[in-house]
Amino acid sequence: MPFVAGEYDVIVVGAGHAGCESALASARMGCNTLLLTINLDMVAFMPCNPSIGGPAKGHVVREIDALGGEMGRNIDKTYIQMRMLNTGKGPAVHALRAQADKFLYQHQMKETIENTPNLTLRQGMVEELIVEDGRCVGVEAKGGAQYFAKAVVVTTGTYLRGKVIVGELIYESGPNNQQPSLKLSESLKNLGLELVRFKTGTPPRVHGDTIDFSKTEIQPGDDKPKFFSYETKHADNEQLPCWLTYTSADTHEIINSNLDRAPMFSGVIEGTGPRYCPSIEDKIVRFADKPKHQIFLEPEGKNTREYYVQGLSTSMPEDVQLRILRSIPGLEKVEMMRTGYAIEYDAVVPTQLWPSLETKKVDGLFTAGQINGTSGYEEAAGQGLMAGINAARKVQGKEPVILSRSQGYIGVLIDDLVTKGTNEPYRLLTSRAEYRLLLRHDNADLRLTPTGREIGLITDERFAAFEEKVSLIEQETARLKETRVRPDETVQAMLQEANSAPLVNGIDALTLLRRPELSYAHIESLYPSPLPLDEDMKEQVEIQVKYAGYIDKQLIQVERLQKMEKKRIPEDIDYSLIHGLAMEAKQKMDRIRPLSIGQASRIAGVTPADISILLVYLEHYNRVTAKKHAETDAG
Repeated sequence: MPFVAGEYDVIVVGAGHAGCESALASARMGCNTLLLTINLDMVAFMPCNPSIGGPAKGHVVREIDALGGEMGRNIDKTYIQMRMLNTGKGPAVHALRAQADKFLYQHQMKETIENTPNLTLRQGMVEELIVEDGRCVGVEAKGGAQYFAKAVVVTTGTYLRGKVIVGELIYESGPNNQQPSLKLSESLKNLGLELVRFKTGTPPRVHGDTIDFSKTEIQPGDDKPKFFSYETKHADNEQLPCWLTYTSADTHEIINSNLDRAPMFSGVIEGTGPRYCPSIEDKIVRFADKPKHQIFLEPEGKNTREYYVQGLSTSMPEDVQLRILRSIPGLEKVEMMRTGYAIEYDAVVPTQLWPSLETKKVDGLFTAGQINGTSGYEEAAGQGLMAGINAARKVQGKEPVILSRSQGYIGVLIDDLVTKGTNEPYRLLTSRAEYRLLLRHDNADLRLTPTGREIGLITDERFAAFEEKVSLIEQETARLKETRVRPDETVQAMLQEANSAPLVNGIDALTLLRRPELSYAHIESLYPSPLPLDEDMKEQVEIQVKYAGYIDKQLIQVERLQKMEKKRIPEDIDYSLIHGLAMEAKQKMDRIRPLSIGQASRIAGVTPADISILLVYLEHYNRVTAKKHAETDAG
């Protein structure tokens, strides 16, 4: 029998990485928030890889932190290894990656949630959304408990009608043998939302004591680790190594001889899997010419001997999985603690969302995370943060916050989803961003902290430190420009040691720093700064000076893009009335309802010719509308 169990400003359904960020943002913005989860012991759980970050994903975590989110702070407290990737390449693709103590990570996040004012954490299986007059006003849980709110955020991950597949074994389940959510999918469908069926998977876990590490290559963390959160200045976390090995010819033979038992190839799996994280059986078949594939052995925590076998995602039968494992160097006598599996689940077609992540069909209903067709904890957390922010702002009667593609990878991620959609689990890649040199790992705070401050998620103390950082970077850049470097013996000796051409005439230190072979440390050795600069500030000065020309070119491109984004499209426009517009363009723009010419130009199938016709039509439309308003006012 239904009963009223509570009233809130915002309700968040699901306490994975999206749900945690969403609920924390809403509560910290002053909204009375309820976070509902199927199992309180699974808050912020990592059912797949126990790591945070990497290319593009690490950028997202930095952006979450710059906006005032929690993921960066949490992983800095709980990492067991920290590595900066791609250090041999330019700063646009530098990426921080942390190996997490997965159990400590979730316990720390749960503790943060429990100690956050305005936030209630409760266990419950949400089965239905309560909608009145086209607006979502609450949820009903199994057992009849009804919770009412002014906005609802659904972040159910891979739990919607979850089905686990291991060879011939198939059963209804969420990740890691948790209860699936079976009825909420039906509720979403009844509201007119279109769902798709996706698939993801995870590798087996093995016992560390049964690994022969002498046959593998050690992968240590950085001696001087950097951090995800701008608030973290020091950490004394004990670092544990990961280990690298490879598949063998025997591995490939075992897989090829058992493809008839592989759900991937037998037709058992219906959902579309992630292109950029294929199963080992898929890799062996698709890349038959490759003699071996990398396998990383990653510890799952400090207080467990369980190791995650990265690169060996599989849904093969259990007996085949064990044979595959024991065919890999270092794993000949390994004991499997958990089998790998595939999991199918329902996801919402993301083109049904506004850029605020509110659904177009139901007012006040937001979705975020893997339910929107993405893969990865970081993509989920980035969406969750923005959905929580916009749900809170809707309750507060404020305009939504929408990050542009030039502001952050989060902006790229959300724009891709709502404008282009996805026919497979979406993974964020650096190549998806047009302005990679602007969206660097190092400058996320410079790009987004003012926005986080305006939203209300950045404290006074943190913003004062940010303003001081900006000021010191500007002062140091100005000092370098004013510092005259003369070709004396000390300078020439430094240049010779750095394999840099000697000076003929005096130049300013800023110009000298632009030489590719010189670093800020070289200049500092000659002319130490009197300013209290930390390593991040020095790095920022060097990058801004060295890449000034390239950055300026991208800023010009951004300016052009912003002109397109400022050309708004009225929400009530009838695309069927626009003569000359291709039928495909009419249908797709009517379905996606782009908010600007810029967004319309990014819809797959919309051509430059369609945009030209739309611009001409809008000019006429705006003139007619303005004339009507003038006549109404005169009347």
